Amino acid sequence: MAMKEGSMTYQVPILSPTNYPVWAVKVKGIMDTHGIWDTVESRTLGEEPNVKKRKQALAFLFQAIPEDMVLQMASYTDPKQVWDGLKTRYLGVDRVRTARVATLKRELEGLRMKEDETVDDFMTKLSGLASKAMSL
Repeated sequence: MAMKEGSMTYQVPILSPTNYPVWAVKVKGIMDTHGIWDTVESRTLGEEPNVKKRKQALAFLFQAIPEDMVLQMASYTDPKQVWDGLKTRYLGVDRVRTARVATLKRELEGLRMKEDETVDDFMTKLSGLASKAMSL
């Protein structure tokens, strides 16, 4: 699915079991460009976002997640609820995050460059681990 803003078209990324950190960055950027990110980010207590923007953000998020997940999130009426629910599901609570960081550290400690591997391939692996760690 593509969204058009002026003369630019943005491809709506679809969430998968493994792409949450990158997906979140892309979706935040696209929503910010369309002026609907403010319905998701932290608001002051009692502050309600514009109803039209809230509905647009909710529709956008439902387009960016798999169909089976749409049904799980269908009871949410606020885009912040959907965003927070996805974040919790994919990043987990603090203790899960801590366990994931420990797993990444072990993976980093065991990382060795293979004889037939190029430096670029090894750097790609290393960068991937760093990105995963930063997202946690």
